[in-house]
Amino acid sequence: MDSHHHLCYKRQECFNAIRNKISDCNSLQDRHGSRYLINGKVVIEHSPGLSGPGKSATVQVYSSTVIDPNTRKGKLSGKACLKKGKSSKKDSTKTTVYKIKLHVEPGFGNPGAFLIENNHKHRFFLQSATLVTPENKVIHFDCRSWVYPIKDTNTSRLFFSNTCYLPSKTPACLVELRKEELESLRGDGTGERKEWDRIYDYDVYDDLGNPEKGPDHVRPVLGGSRSRPYPRRGRTGRPATKNGTISLDTYVPPDERCSPKKLSEFIANAIQATAHFLLPEAKSLPRDSSSFESFGDIRDLYSNNRRQAMRGTSVTEKVKKFVPAQLFKDVTHVIEEVDIKFPLPQIIRANQFAWKLDEEFGRQMLAGTNPTRIHCLREFPPRGTLTESYIEQSDIEHNLDGLSFEQAMKQWRIYVLDHHDYLLPFLRKMYSEGVCPCASRTLLFLRNDATLKPLAIELTYPGSSNNVDGMKTMVFLPEKEDIPQALWQLAKAHVAANDSAYHQLISHWLHTHAVVEPFIIATRRQLSVMHPIHRLLDPYFKDTMHINALARTVLINAGGILEKTLFTGKFSMELSSELYKQWRFDEQALPSDLIKRCMALEESENPRGAHMLFQDYPYGLDGLDIWLAIQTWVGDFCDIFHEDDASVKSDTEIQAWWSEIRNVGHGDKRKEKWWCQMTTKADLKRTLTTLVWIASALHASVNFGQYSYAGYPPNRPSRCRKFVPEEGTMEFAEFLKDPDKYFLNMLPDRFEASLGIALMEVLSRHTSEEVYLGQRATSEWIDNEQVKQRFEKFNKSLREMEKQIMERNGDPELMNRRGPAKVPYKLLYPDATKVETPAGITAKGIPNSVSI
Repeated sequence: MDSHHHLCYKRQECFNAIRNKISDCNSLQDRHGSRYLINGKVVIEHSPGLSGPGKSATVQVYSSTVIDPNTRKGKLSGKACLKKGKSSKKDSTKTTVYKIKLHVEPGFGNPGAFLIENNHKHRFFLQSATLVTPENKVIHFDCRSWVYPIKDTNTSRLFFSNTCYLPSKTPACLVELRKEELESLRGDGTGERKEWDRIYDYDVYDDLGNPEKGPDHVRPVLGGSRSRPYPRRGRTGRPATKNGTISLDTYVPPDERCSPKKLSEFIANAIQATAHFLLPEAKSLPRDSSSFESFGDIRDLYSNNRRQAMRGTSVTEKVKKFVPAQLFKDVTHVIEEVDIKFPLPQIIRANQFAWKLDEEFGRQMLAGTNPTRIHCLREFPPRGTLTESYIEQSDIEHNLDGLSFEQAMKQWRIYVLDHHDYLLPFLRKMYSEGVCPCASRTLLFLRNDATLKPLAIELTYPGSSNNVDGMKTMVFLPEKEDIPQALWQLAKAHVAANDSAYHQLISHWLHTHAVVEPFIIATRRQLSVMHPIHRLLDPYFKDTMHINALARTVLINAGGILEKTLFTGKFSMELSSELYKQWRFDEQALPSDLIKRCMALEESENPRGAHMLFQDYPYGLDGLDIWLAIQTWVGDFCDIFHEDDASVKSDTEIQAWWSEIRNVGHGDKRKEKWWCQMTTKADLKRTLTTLVWIASALHASVNFGQYSYAGYPPNRPSRCRKFVPEEGTMEFAEFLKDPDKYFLNMLPDRFEASLGIALMEVLSRHTSEEVYLGQRATSEWIDNEQVKQRFEKFNKSLREMEKQIMERNGDPELMNRRGPAKVPYKLLYPDATKVETPAGITAKGIPNSVSI
């Protein structure tokens, strides 16, 4: 080797040694020196047809332990791009996992929050992020939020870690960030909301009417006045007047929106259910207002999966008009082939005429879709705020199974389903709209086997005056002879119509959907995502604001489905406002509700807070078990973070949250004395337990059984087109000719009935993304092992209840759990197992939230 080559070799050896030494030093510095390294991954969902954000998205991390004296916030790292994305596809969603490497200064401390900036042209859904420090400390971020392009938002998105802090215990580095984030979410109350705006504010229900379609579509504003009080809804800033078109593109804050998959599934279900109206070839539904000719004619609406193609029809264009463009392609598969008939409802599967029996009529008040209205009668005759009942003691005393009237009253054996006085001011107006409305009182007797035997029905309706305000009242008694029994059946149909409207407008819409929305808005505005109570409540609010916005568009609006199907018609929401005057949040706690209705006795030493008067009240018995489980879980959670009463009273965010709920969200009830003061842990626990109960179990109990019972119009008609005929009239002569035909003519016509059935089918379906009580969307939802242990205990208690419910349903002594129709009571069956629950009409399962 010559000297020149020898010199080059030595130089290369020296260079390699120096390079290796530098590499060793850099490795050390990555952990201890000037290049402290934080590794992580970011999980993003996006449409399969779109590329992921990749390097066009950057991340910066805030320290939770070292403050920047210039900003009074935690130290902020430099930017790191998302790299090395690995993608996978499931159904219509593509998930990409990106790696990130962040180099920070020595002494940076532990990450507590991060900023992500989207310089891509499309939004993406940030599922989660995980950061790992050099000390191998793993920090989780449960994000589940849309990140819009910065060209739209003009700001990066901030996410806090899964570690929760009360306001007074927030690390100094995060205090300013916590404050700024909440301020940004409140907005300034002005302007029209854009798709990407994350702003929560309140508004009245001024968007139900559509004056541009004429005077008949004008509706009063609900909320903000003594005459028409109402809970507040989310503000959109959009004009109250509509242009007459149906749009599913209603604004709600991005984090409150249903996922694209769920929305497409919801729309697909709606298309499936309304195929009768979309398909010219569907012979099962003549497009007129004709009556059903026979019960077999009604039965012909249902089938065993007869399918028909919709492609080539005008359906595609009809669907395009109301489905957002980005969702249309997700539902085209439904257009290709649908069931042109409805699935068979449970009420007529085992026995197609069991619904006509008095025992089944009474059972459904305890175990049907509206088990929250019946109450024990404590004085006779029944009295309301306006009238006293026309039912006399002599009408019922012979039918008390051997008890005297006094004994039956003393033993709390007489019950009443009361749909009377609240309807009276509306009957004349409803009658003028072409329906035959009645107000009703129904008395029932609790037999020794705990079944309810109907005793009498009182109907008041517009007519010749033998009552106040030109109303006529008739009392009907159960009979066994053909003609009187047929009249009794007509009276029961009017009671069912009353109960159907009350169920849909009050038990379902008002007492779950509407009253919960102000709590959601206040939680987003006043409780930081770092607040443990925000973390507790978040799953119980999933999708509710979006579902409510869709309801205002197609369900409760002027000319909407409820106005078309319920006998209350255009006065439906006005009636809902009237009954909101009677609403009390504290009485929505299940024990309080049962005690108020005299279905249970107060029992302070009982952890449930109440003792059932009789065990065979499926809603009450199962409900108290679920209530206790929720109460225990909420109590365990609160005990971890709030040490004592003082910690609740000094919690500035909780106090602001509760004040805003009382004074703004439910501001029309601000002067009520029943609101708690929120100064003790007991106040906080009771409030949260009630809220979780309403959003989960109460909603499930009044929603997911709708198709089982109301999917068959003769069992629960939503309106009546005839009154019960009086002897000596032309109507009575018509009735005598063919009582069954008169009954069928009283029911909603074919179009109304089929529209109602379609609505029941859509509302009763679970979606495939449902997360049930006792479940969370991710196991890393909070960085607190004590909380996770308590949550597992909650899940275990719910699974034990599932076994207990099945045992009760198999107990022949508990006759109300199945009844003559053989419909087992599963509406409060939690479905809390880890196994994925099938979508569809299951008549069981308690989703975490009001999500349909």
